[in-house]
Amino acid sequence: MWTYLIVLLISYAVSYALAPKPPDAAPATLSEFDAPTADEGKPIPVVFGTVFVNSPNVVWYGDLGTAPIYSDSGK
Repeated sequence: MWTYLIVLLISYAVSYALAPKPPDAAPATLSEFDAPTADEGKPIPVVFGTVFVNSPNVVWYGDLGTAPIYSDSGK
């Protein structure tokens, strides 16, 4: 029984050591977002049911700015 446990622990260590490491992800910038825009002459589509609108006329797409997060140390 102990041999099975030792083989299990060794296989966990080998699989952890050989696992691919993900690269550090850089934060997204505003130029990476592909948000639709609103045009004055663009028609407003009327949809019935669940459909995919290819060219939506969007006025607001969320607050995409960034701000640092500060927290107290708790001491």
